[in-house]
Amino acid sequence: MDIVLATRNKKKAEEIRRITVGLPVTIFTLDDFPGCPEVVEDGMTFEENAIKKAVSASQCSGKPALADDSGLEVAALGGAPGIHSARFAGEPANDRKNIEKLLSLLREEERRKARFVCCIAFSVPNEGVHVFHGTVDGTIGREPRGSLGFGYDPIFYPDGYARTFAEMTRDEKDTISHRGKALEAFKQFLAKRLAAAASRSSER
Repeated sequence: MDIVLATRNKKKAEEIRRITVGLPVTIFTLDDFPGCPEVVEDGMTFEENAIKKAVSASQCSGKPALADDSGLEVAALGGAPGIHSARFAGEPANDRKNIEKLLSLLREEERRKARFVCCIAFSVPNEGVHVFHGTVDGTIGREPRGSLGFGYDPIFYPDGYARTFAEMTRDEKDTISHRGKALEAFKQFLAKRLAAAASRSSER
């Protein structure tokens, strides 16, 4: 099966490829379909944005498409930055500026609880959309630590760990991350789907 990832974010694409390894699929990205339009992420929820991106990529490419929308929700900020995580500090989007703004808002705040949220949408032509979710709870540190990962990883400590996501190996992060959990649910769904298709084919 060919699957188009509705992203041009190379680090995100690498993460998704790692987690779906072992399945008989060929992964493309929007870079392979330069004519596909940029989607305006104007949904009110992660799910709305993920579905919008997946449907657009599927319609444009004619192939099944996978999209994710994810972000950080900080309790002391009423759930912000939430769906605005990628552009929290404004355009142009920049991880360093986003982190600086968040840490500035929390400078005098003792409540540091937060969670990462991920929604994955899988759009199949002439079939519909399947949705998968994943979350991971943690706390926000007071300064960035680590050089791995991307986004808010250098300031997020998942519960039960004394290291940020940016200090973890790829395998460690994939096992517990919000995207890892959502992708694992998708991977199980896809494995069953492919097995059923193979079974039907062998019966003919």
